[in-house]
Amino acid sequence: MAVALRPYQAVFRARFQLLLQYRAAALAGFGTQCWWGAVKIMVFAAFLRGAASSPMTLREAVDYIWLGQAFLMLLPWTADPELARMVRSGDIAFERLRPLDTYAFWYARALARRTATPLLRAIPMILTAGVLMPLLGFGMWGLSAPAGLAAASLFAVSMVLDVALSSAFSTLLDVLVVATLSERGVNTFVGPLTIVFSGSLIPLPLLPDWLQPVMRYQPFAGLLDIPLRIYSGHMGGWEATAALGRQAIWVVVIIALGRLVLGRVMARLQAQGG
Repeated sequence: MAVALRPYQAVFRARFQLLLQYRAAALAGFGTQCWWGAVKIMVFAAFLRGAASSPMTLREAVDYIWLGQAFLMLLPWTADPELARMVRSGDIAFERLRPLDTYAFWYARALARRTATPLLRAIPMILTAGVLMPLLGFGMWGLSAPAGLAAASLFAVSMVLDVALSSAFSTLLDVLVVATLSERGVNTFVGPLTIVFSGSLIPLPLLPDWLQPVMRYQPFAGLLDIPLRIYSGHMGGWEATAALGRQAIWVVVIIALGRLVLGRVMARLQAQGG
């Protein structure tokens, strides 16, 4: 088993180390996300303070926003640019020659992308919002600690499932790029969809009541909304456990869908020219 997993571990390590080198880009993104997070907090503070009733408290919303900014790069809103380049050049044909499981190989690449890139921004974001801001006297506008030990434990489990789900989505996007021979349509369609339905733009509990049943069970909620609400205590107990179950189910479904589509795409993949 260990020998069989070695190629996938190798590509994960190589990709992970490569992505960790983009520290300047991560620093620039960190500054942008800090500014955008502050703007969103001011907007939601004005909204929630003026509301007669709200499904979220200001404290829960502040935690939701900061964590959403910290883990923004977990969202699978674009396909792998290197794979898109391989499609344009025709090098994607070489993927059929590897004596490996192509889906598992691409999933390992996506897993590295969905861990290394978010880490470069999440760590300074959490330190700034959760440590520096309280030290400077802005504790009510910073990131608070988890709602309790149970919330922290469930949050950790949810984040593991989040990474698995995000990687499955990313791999599915890569497969669709090969199927459509271009990343433009995939990125244009999936980007806005992911931002809205994950809760990155507006926390999902603040959407209209008639949308809540749909928001609760759709797959994008597992990318941000579920772990963020568990962290703040907005979701706990059996509700949180059920949400983790939905995350796990969507991981299995998206992986199965990706494998199915990849099998059909590779069966009809043709390389022309010479």
